[in-house]
Amino acid sequence: GARRTLIYCGLLWALATVLTGFAGGLVSLLLARLLLGLGEGATFPAATTAMSRWVAKDKRGFAQGITHAFARIGNAVAPAAVVWIMAEHGWRESFYIFGAFSLVWVIVWAFVFTEDPAKHPRITAEELEVLPPGKKTSPKIPWGPLFKRMMPVTIVYFCYGWTLWLFLSWIPQYFLHSYDLDIKKSALFASSVFFAGVVGDTLGGIVSDKILRNTGNLKRARSYMVSVCMLLTLLSLLPLMFTHNLYVSIISLSAGFFFAEMTIGPMWAIPMDIAPEYSGTASGMMNTGSALAAIISPVLSGYLIDKTGNWELPFLGSMVLMGFGVLLAFRMQPDSKFENTAPDPPPRHSCASFFVFDRTTHAGQAHPSGSAECAEHCSSYAVRHAIAARDARRSHVRQCRSRPLRHRRLHLSDHAAGRGRAARPGRPETGARHRGAGAGRGHQP
Repeated sequence: GARRTLIYCGLLWALATVLTGFAGGLVSLLLARLLLGLGEGATFPAATTAMSRWVAKDKRGFAQGITHAFARIGNAVAPAAVVWIMAEHGWRESFYIFGAFSLVWVIVWAFVFTEDPAKHPRITAEELEVLPPGKKTSPKIPWGPLFKRMMPVTIVYFCYGWTLWLFLSWIPQYFLHSYDLDIKKSALFASSVFFAGVVGDTLGGIVSDKILRNTGNLKRARSYMVSVCMLLTLLSLLPLMFTHNLYVSIISLSAGFFFAEMTIGPMWAIPMDIAPEYSGTASGMMNTGSALAAIISPVLSGYLIDKTGNWELPFLGSMVLMGFGVLLAFRMQPDSKFENTAPDPPPRHSCASFFVFDRTTHAGQAHPSGSAECAEHCSSYAVRHAIAARDARRSHVRQCRSRPLRHRRLHLSDHAAGRGRAARPGRPETGARHRGAGAGRGHQP
């Protein structure tokens, strides 16, 4: 469930953050960061599963937006906070402090969150009425069809993720090296860009939900809005290609990050719209697009900067991908709900009183209860068992043929006696003869 997953993930990333401070070399540092990535990877998909139970359909955009807004607050506050801790105490202490905060938050959250909204002590009946009904069982996940259905969403999210990880990885370095600022000023300007993303996350969810309530059209509220925001992101980054001015860069990057983050609310609401029964898995598939971008974008951007010395060039790749996302966003189709077309497994036999399996003939026989449906069901069940019995009988014969001739005759005669067959006239019971003959030779049937 979402609660257990988020608790484990939170504990894992808190531990990984603390271990980063203990790193003594490159290998231990990479292992700690790998552990951190494992802890963070499942958090947003698990949170989406929780939101699908806790949030009404027309408020999901806002819920996703405000969640990611607080993530961006962390991005905005962290650079300045880390610089201050490093200056006062050292870089290792910054990881110890943030790891401790994460651990405390996980413990507090574990005590207040419940998987099922109905079990929360402070929820009201009015609030439960607007929530989606809870699922009694977990349905089997149709991986192939669901992955195919989520592919356009995943690619669009890859286009967004490329810009996101370029900003998160290189914005502080961009101000530090491109404009020769000191570390404190570069952290301050980077924080201003990230705060624009906080506003964009929150506003994007609010606008998306408002469009949905006013029009009732998921395509307008999700796909069209994502497409428009990606286009505005592209246009906002264009001035970086034509001027090298600190204040123009700040305005351009802040506007670009603002519009890019406005896509977050509708994007993360789409998996819940498309596949509400598999929202966690669907959002995880979508998030693989951003994860792939997180691997490629910072590395490729750093390579381009090393080769050209141009800190604006990586943003050109972001603009190209944003343009591609503008067009592909129309293919996401959040108004078309995913339907599992795979055939259900055959139902288990429920008419045991009308089915008899004959162990003598290794065959099945159906006895109808008076209902044509029941008779048909029992007949198909009998056929399946008859086939299984035939295969078992053939296997038994093959095993018997592999025995020595004398043991084979004794075994087959004892097998016949065990099934209740009568001995041949004029001869003793085969089972008794078998046991008597075997007893004198130490033979165990």
